[in-house]
Amino acid sequence: MEHYFGAHTVDAGGIHMAARRAANAGMRALQIFSAIPKYYNERVSVRPERAVRFRDAIAASEIAPERIVVHAAYVLNTATPDETKWVRARDGLAKELERSTALGAGAVCFHPGAATDGDREAAAERIATAIIHALETVKGSTTRVLVENTAGAGSTMARTPEEVGAILAHVPKRLRARTGYGLDTCHLFASGYDLRESPAAVRGVLDAFEAAAGERPGFFHLNDSEGALGSNKDRHVLIGDGHIGAEAFGWLLADPRTRGVPLILETPQLDYEIGEDDATPDPYDVQMMELLTRLARA
Repeated sequence: MEHYFGAHTVDAGGIHMAARRAANAGMRALQIFSAIPKYYNERVSVRPERAVRFRDAIAASEIAPERIVVHAAYVLNTATPDETKWVRARDGLAKELERSTALGAGAVCFHPGAATDGDREAAAERIATAIIHALETVKGSTTRVLVENTAGAGSTMARTPEEVGAILAHVPKRLRARTGYGLDTCHLFASGYDLRESPAAVRGVLDAFEAAAGERPGFFHLNDSEGALGSNKDRHVLIGDGHIGAEAFGWLLADPRTRGVPLILETPQLDYEIGEDDATPDPYDVQMMELLTRLARA
């Protein structure tokens, strides 16, 4: 299996332009938002013509649909004990899956939210219930719903392998193939996992999550960390510019579990104000793609 590098590219002009910019950077994976991420979007659908433009752009690229990840809205707190907020988050996650299915994406990933009452086991069950609702609402979808590990700030869930495993354990066996998890390197480091220590330490982190969840990650977010080890700060910087450093990413890419799944950069862009009809790849994305290619070959 191969490494499939991609990024969450700028979507000025529409998500089909994000796909074109990714393709022009030589990417074979992609991450997008299907709607504005600061809203619940529980009533927002994808317009058919928007889906067609996106699918056409993907068909003209080397990005296979199964290597497209849609990042869910940041406001969805599926862990909350507040019933009103939880219902909106649950319905928002189902709509994320509906939109991702319409776009032909392989997965939708989401931050599971915070156990604001301190009951983390109950929170894990609430998160799983939201996943189950999404999978049962959008029937026939092959798009997976994947939990993303978090940086561990406050009472956020999915910081540890055990919490990721606890969430997935509440999903019935008949639906497990349609869910799973992914790992963000900045979040791992910010929550206390020292990826700089050694290749064995990196393998050990992946081993722990695989053992707890019963499967390997469905995607990776490749981000260096502005915050120090254990800072719980979710601040991404270019690989090599943060506290993790480029060497640890080489160790990560040497692990076979990084092959065959989307490897997505969520690092800064140089030109957020790019013209809507300009499909030029971002210089930082090109720089990161060159670095990742070198690290993977080392």
